[in-house]
Amino acid sequence: MNRRHFIKLMGPAAIAWPNAALAQRSGTPIIGFLGSRSQRADAQLVTAFLGGLKEAGFVDGQNVTIEYRWGESKDERLPGLARELIEKQVAVIAAMGSAAPAVAAKAETSTIPIVFITGGDPIKLGLVKSFNQPGGNVTGVSFLSHSLGPKRLSIIRELVPKDTLIGFLLNPNNPNAESDGKEFPAAARALGQEVVVLTARNEPELEQVFASLAERKVGALVVNSDSLFLGRRTQIVEMAAKHRVPAMYDGRDFVAAGGLIGYGASRSDIFRQAGLRVGLIVKGAKPADLPVVQPTKFELIVNQKAAKALGITIPSTVLGYTDEVID
Repeated sequence: MNRRHFIKLMGPAAIAWPNAALAQRSGTPIIGFLGSRSQRADAQLVTAFLGGLKEAGFVDGQNVTIEYRWGESKDERLPGLARELIEKQVAVIAAMGSAAPAVAAKAETSTIPIVFITGGDPIKLGLVKSFNQPGGNVTGVSFLSHSLGPKRLSIIRELVPKDTLIGFLLNPNNPNAESDGKEFPAAARALGQEVVVLTARNEPELEQVFASLAERKVGALVVNSDSLFLGRRTQIVEMAAKHRVPAMYDGRDFVAAGGLIGYGASRSDIFRQAGLRVGLIVKGAKPADLPVVQPTKFELIVNQKAAKALGITIPSTVLGYTDEVID
């Protein structure tokens, strides 16, 4: 049977042949992108990822094809989405946004290369054996956000009275939740600071937490790194303002949305680095031979408008090492 006769028999089904299959048949590598949040929430970060991929010599639609799958901040969806990408016979999975996509992807395949982005310790998460020699099929970028909790605590303490009870908000479903829930209070005790751990795993629970802050006499808040929180940063910032609670966040995104202060690595650069790593693997590099990238520059961002609304004067000791002030 010739090809023309085959297509005639198949009709519309032949025309609707999946893009991924066509890409594989033409020899174009397929990159699977497994995101923990949504396309809309991560649009700028995807642009940064594509920039890193371009640095490695690859452009989507030209010499690679990217298959996107989004968890929509529902981590329980990630294993199924990872399986979908595996069925597409992708050359590499870019597990982006949090540790959850990487954990899900690694549970589904031990052969397809995986490039992760995580704020946690990838060794404790079981993703790699070491930073310099990852081993196995996984490597990526660790921006160490979860290890910055003590630093964020020390900064927020400079903005509020010394006897202020500080809340630590985390998502108990986050793979780093157990260790963070122990390490942050331990760091607080070392500083003589009283803290209370608050948990929220969805939007209704977030609203409950903020509504309870006054009753619990929580005077300030440190919001832990989490894809759920990042995806709902506008709501979180608005609730913090409504309840007049000074809050410290994990980076620029929250502060740009109207939050008071944030400290962390540049997410755009992190996604660019991840894109570059994916490109190197498409070229033939093995994840086991690519050390985990760690950030070298951390940013402190302050929103003066938010500070004024809360009646807070940012002390010179903080402004002295602030990288950006948003008016």
